[in-house]
Amino acid sequence: MVKEYSNGEVVIIWKPELCIHSGICVKMLPQVYKPKESPWVTPGNAGTEALKIQIAHCPSGALSWKPVAK
Repeated sequence: MVKEYSNGEVVIIWKPELCIHSGICVKMLPQVYKPKESPWVTPGNAGTEALKIQIAHCPSGALSWKPVAK
C-alpha cells in the first residue's frame, strides 16, 4: 500500500513493500523521518530541496516524490 505525505510543494511517496530499512532517510533528515511516530513522515519539517536530495539517496526506491497537483 502506497502512502503519500505532502509539504504543500511536493508529495513524498513511500512504498513500504520496497523499503529495505537502510535508515538513510532517518540519518539524513531525522526531523522529517521518525519511524517511532505516527505519521512517521513529516515533510513540513524540511525544505523541498532537502527532501528531494534525501529521496535521491534512497537505495531501494521506496521513497520518491512528485509535485503537488495545482
